[in-house]
Amino acid sequence: MGVLDVNLFGDLSAASRFEERFVALDASAVLRLAIKDLFPGRIALVSSFGADSAVLLHMISTIDTATPVIFVDSGHLFPETLAYRDELVALLGLTDVRTVSATPEELAALDPESFLWSSDPDRCCAIRKVAPLGRAIDGFDAWITGRKRFQADTRASLPLFETEGERVKINPLAGWDATKLLTYLDEHNLPRHRMVAKGYPSIGCIPCTSAVKPGEDARAGRWRGKGKVECGIHLGVVSGGAGI
Repeated sequence: MGVLDVNLFGDLSAASRFEERFVALDASAVLRLAIKDLFPGRIALVSSFGADSAVLLHMISTIDTATPVIFVDSGHLFPETLAYRDELVALLGLTDVRTVSATPEELAALDPESFLWSSDPDRCCAIRKVAPLGRAIDGFDAWITGRKRFQADTRASLPLFETEGERVKINPLAGWDATKLLTYLDEHNLPRHRMVAKGYPSIGCIPCTSAVKPGEDARAGRWRGKGKVECGIHLGVVSGGAGI
């Protein structure tokens, strides 16, 4: 049976078989397989341009600089994140980076004071992150994430391949640890996000991200004290109207 004979769409057992077959591949090989063989022209990388995003972005640039990269700008991001995006795009020669956001009309109707993050962070994320991403990936058969198992207990069993409704979600760095990420960044002389040196190993929106203390999970600074660990992008099928 050839690579393209495995149908992943909406089939959890097929996704499991696919993982068993290709789990031994390194991250770059998984990306090349997905971009060139499995989903040519139908796959996107979703990147936060966060602490270690340069790893996947660099790998993508060595495979095909025209691979669509989707970046969700919530309107509450650190200026350092926006600067890092621009720096990496220029450095790596990425030619199809798509910055998406909630529409002015949505924000005027649903978060006119830009303070929803304080009273209802789940809804804020749904409006400013989940729905814009849902619209952006509509029409793609697969998307790539940068999630890793070591980041938090909630990601400890993260697989290499997942099904998400009719789409496939691929996590090439699922098994990587912090040391391997740093080694890759050093070996390829990739610039660092400026917030990392300030104690932010996971970087989200300004009002919902704090520095991480020694011994804490990498994502412990996200929504601290809110009882929330994910923005919602990875908690179900992403759609353009999710939560709105």
